[in-house]
Amino acid sequence: MTKFVSRFVKDESGATAIEYGLIAALIAVVIIGAVGLLGDSLKSTFEAITSGLDEGLAKN
Repeated sequence: MTKFVSRFVKDESGATAIEYGLIAALIAVVIIGAVGLLGDSLKSTFEAITSGLDEGLAKN
């Protein structure tokens, strides 16, 4: 039983898994933020393209 407890205390694999989970969560937050910022810009770009195409079609 003593060997099991000492081996359990020295085992750091759970801590490593938690660290990887925290890193993955941080990366996800950064990606969500970037998509949010680029989303508005991309929407504006597509609206400008649509407006230009509508004007071009109205002339013909």
